[in-house]
Amino acid sequence: MIKAVIFDMGGVLLRTEDPTPRTKLAAQYGLSVSALESLVFNSESSIRAERGEISEQEHWAWVCAQLGLPPSAIQDLQTQFWAGDRLDTDLVAFIKSLRPHIKTGLLSNAWTGTRQVVEARYGFLDTFDVVIFSAEVGMRKPDAQIFHHTLKQLQVAPHEAVFVDDLIPNVEGARRVGLHAIHFTHPTSVREAIQALLDRHFQPRS
Repeated sequence: MIKAVIFDMGGVLLRTEDPTPRTKLAAQYGLSVSALESLVFNSESSIRAERGEISEQEHWAWVCAQLGLPPSAIQDLQTQFWAGDRLDTDLVAFIKSLRPHIKTGLLSNAWTGTRQVVEARYGFLDTFDVVIFSAEVGMRKPDAQIFHHTLKQLQVAPHEAVFVDDLIPNVEGARRVGLHAIHFTHPTSVREAIQALLDRHFQPRS
């Protein structure tokens, strides 16, 4: 029976809906958008920051160095990089509608300080019973340990939980642990997939 639904944040709830700012930023430094995003999200520096081994500030200082910028440029770089991101308020409303019958969790590979920034800017973390940011627990997706940690916090077994993520390796990691996992491609299709699972495997939380 499904007792919990767990969502990724970046690429699912928070998405780059306007690509223009990031496209302009990449062009400014002679990079493709994918190359710029790889520096920010897929570099060894980012992975270390997601594990909490270095701070968000240290990671952005490294990104600045790769672009030939001084650390004093961090704030402007961040502002431009995130300018096209939007919160999917309809998906947040859907998640809220699942409660109180279904437990809700947020599981995100994220750097130090993310909780404070997200809450100040968007204010939606109270949508979830459990919020796990990787840097705070020293583990990151797709490692099995972070899924087990999240399940323990939600007090559910793997087969009692659904996990939603936009990255295939994370979806596969969740499936290896035993969760029902959905690859996010569009908010409408993910809502339909969750609802279909709940219709087949639902048991109200006690």
